[in-house]
Amino acid sequence: MKERVRAIVNSLLFKSNPPRLIAELYTMLYFGFPHKDGIHVTLSPRKLLTGLAIDYNKHCKVAFGTYVQVHEEGDNLLGPGTSGAIALQPTGNEQGGYYFLNHHSGKKSSMQNCPCQMK
Repeated sequence: MKERVRAIVNSLLFKSNPPRLIAELYTMLYFGFPHKDGIHVTLSPRKLLTGLAIDYNKHCKVAFGTYVQVHEEGDNLLGPGTSGAIALQPTGNEQGGYYFLNHHSGKKSSMQNCPCQMK
């Protein structure tokens, strides 16, 4: 697991990685994929615990660590309507939403249907 995380983190284009980003990567790798020595050979812990499986066509549109612009809810002022975020992992719902780490606030948020623009 440590080698996988190190390989993915070193492939990201960021100079420093927030601890939240590393924690989300561990969560995605641990719960999202089946383990060789796990309870079941083909089912992931996520599928066993929640009943939700990751569908490649819905949940793998954006790679982990991709910098995206996400829509911000707010008022009708002339400020920017999007903000920078880092794609974390799919939410696992039927709509194909994603979790994002906001670049400015450092908070985790989710978006349904992933209407994001990749940069």
